Amino acid sequence: MESPIFTPVKIGPVTLRNRVIRSAAFENMAYGNSPSQDLYDYHVAVARGGVGMTTLAYASVNRSGLSFDGQLWMREEIVPGLKRITDAVHAEGAKCSIQLGHCGNMTHRATCGCTPVGASSGFNIYSPTIVRGLKVSELDALVEDFGHAVDLAREAGFDCVEIHAGHGYLISQFLSPYTNHRHDEYGGSLQNRMRLMQRVIRCVLEHAGRDMGVIVKMNMHDGFRGGMQRAECLEVARELERLGVHALVLSAGFVSRAPMEVMRGAMPIRTFAHYMDPRKFWWLQAMLYLAGHMLIPTVPFKEGYFLEDAMEFRAAVKLPLIYVGGLNTKEKMEEVLAAGFQGLQMARALVRDTDFVNKLRTGETTCSGCGHSNYCIARMYTLEMKCNRCVEGLPASLRREIDKAEKRWKDTP
Repeated sequence: MESPIFTPVKIGPVTLRNRVIRSAAFENMAYGNSPSQDLYDYHVAVARGGVGMTTLAYASVNRSGLSFDGQLWMREEIVPGLKRITDAVHAEGAKCSIQLGHCGNMTHRATCGCTPVGASSGFNIYSPTIVRGLKVSELDALVEDFGHAVDLAREAGFDCVEIHAGHGYLISQFLSPYTNHRHDEYGGSLQNRMRLMQRVIRCVLEHAGRDMGVIVKMNMHDGFRGGMQRAECLEVARELERLGVHALVLSAGFVSRAPMEVMRGAMPIRTFAHYMDPRKFWWLQAMLYLAGHMLIPTVPFKEGYFLEDAMEFRAAVKLPLIYVGGLNTKEKMEEVLAAGFQGLQMARALVRDTDFVNKLRTGETTCSGCGHSNYCIARMYTLEMKCNRCVEGLPASLRREIDKAEKRWKDTP
C-alpha cells in the first residue's frame, strides 16, 4: 500500500498530488525585492523533487511591510518573473503558493522607506528603531493592499495564497496583547484585537474568489508570558474557520521575543554573527559574541515538536489543518497524518535535500538527513538560505559550532 503521504489532498478548490508542502521559510533570494534566478532554481528543484506544493515566502503586500532587501514586494512589475516560476513549478506537476504579509515593526526605515509601523507606537530592539502605531484611517488602504496582492498572485499563476498571521508580524502584532496596547476598536479585548485580521481575511477571500486556495499561518501560542496563550489562539482558529479560510498552518513563536520557539534548537550564534556586515551591524555582532545565548535562548528540539499543541486545535476545528514543525522522517510524517492533519509543511529538510520527497517515495531514504544545527536559519538573515552541507570552505569555528549542534540533536532521546 502506498503511504498516505503520497495521496492527493484538496485545499479549497485546489488539489495537490500529495500531502507535502514546502513551507514559507524565508529564502532571501528576492534580490532587490524581485524574483531572481536563484529563487526560480530553488523552487523548481523542490517541485521536481516531488512536493505537492511549494510556497514562495514572506512576500510583502507593500513597501512599508518589507523586512529585508532579499524579500519579495508585491507589485505589478514583478508579475512576469513570478509567472516564470509558477509556470515551471506547474510543469513539474506541483502547485505553487505565495505567502503574503506585512512585517509591522520588524524593520528599519532604510529597508521599508518610512518610520516602521505596528499595532502600537514604541521602540523595537530588533532593528533598533522607533515604531509608529498605525492610525485607524490607514487601515483601509492596508487591507486593500492585501486584496491587491492576491490579484497580483492570481495574475502570476499562483494556486494558493498563505496569509501570515503569526510569528509577531503585523497581523500577529494586532492579535497579541504584548504588542497591541491600543485603546480604540482595534485594541483591548480579543474581539477587538482580531478586527484587523478579520478585515484582511474577508478582503483576501473576496479577491481569491472560487479558484484560489486561502491558507492562514497562525500561532498556537506566542511562546512567552504576556503574549497570546492557547485559549485565545483557539478562538482565533475558530474565527478563521467561521470566516471560511480553506486551511490553517499551525505554528508558534514571536521573532522579536521568542524566535527559537518557531524553529527549536539553538541559534548558532557564531554563524549568525559571522555573516553580518560589520559596517552596519558591528554593535549587534558584539552583543551576539558577548551575550548571544541569553539574547536568543535555546528551546529544546524534538521531531514533531508542535504535534501535542496542534492536537488541541485539531479537536477544536473541522477545517483542514497543515502541520509544520520539525518533520524529519517518514514515520513521523505518517503519524501526523494519522492524527487527522491533512497536510505536512517542511522547509529545513528541503533545504538540505530538494529531492527528499521523491527519495521517500522510492524508499531510497526514510530520513531527511537534516542535522538541525539551524545554520540555514542563521545564514538567511544576510545571505540566501542554504544548508551547511552545500557550502564549501566554511571556517573551522563555524564547522565546530555546527557539528556540536548536530551532535546535541542526534544525542537527544
